[in-house]
Amino acid sequence: MTSLISTEKSSTSFPYLSQWKAANWNDYITYRNTVEDQRIKLYYYKNKLLIQMGKEGINHTSINDLFTMILFSWFSQHPEITMNSFGGVLLEKKEKRSASPDLGVYLGENYPKWKPEESRYINLEKWAVPNLVGEISDTTLSIDLDEKKHLYAELGIPEYWVIDVQGKRVFCFQLQEDGNYQKSELSSVLKGLPIPLLVETMQRLEQETNSSAANWFSQEILKLKTTDE
Repeated sequence: MTSLISTEKSSTSFPYLSQWKAANWNDYITYRNTVEDQRIKLYYYKNKLLIQMGKEGINHTSINDLFTMILFSWFSQHPEITMNSFGGVLLEKKEKRSASPDLGVYLGENYPKWKPEESRYINLEKWAVPNLVGEISDTTLSIDLDEKKHLYAELGIPEYWVIDVQGKRVFCFQLQEDGNYQKSELSSVLKGLPIPLLVETMQRLEQETNSSAANWFSQEILKLKTTDE
């Protein structure tokens, strides 16, 4: 089958590309089923559909991999916590909302498990929402801080990170009892992790590789753990 993404008329094939447009749930299902094997990200919220391309630039992919390593470093030093990572997977609340966060973290044993006869997205009618999701924002910062922020809040995601690639910033939002997010300088999912440390790790990419920056982060959180003990 000819790839929709590879055609020159990608904007025609993907009328919802890079901007929210009015759609119904059946429109969303059509795109979800048609391009299931292609690298795109789907978001459905308040009867609007957004499609974003999965292939990203150097900065986006470097920082995305950096934060994957950061999560590994953190939880490797906290082996008492069970963690499963599902970056890029599609989350779906039937006929209401869907999202494809760059980062997704489940704590504990109740994490999604796939069976061969099931679809590959996470059905939020069956599974709990992730404890943490994150978006790597290179060219999508305004959307990630606006519509996606409200989308994740309405899905009930306890903690939401927006990683600003160009500004070298990390926004951490924690869900409050009123259903809204409040900005925080300390992660509640990665307990005791100061958000400024994530920012400092990102800034090291100006002179270092992402693996070197992740190694520095690992040493810093070891110091934090030693101090706490």
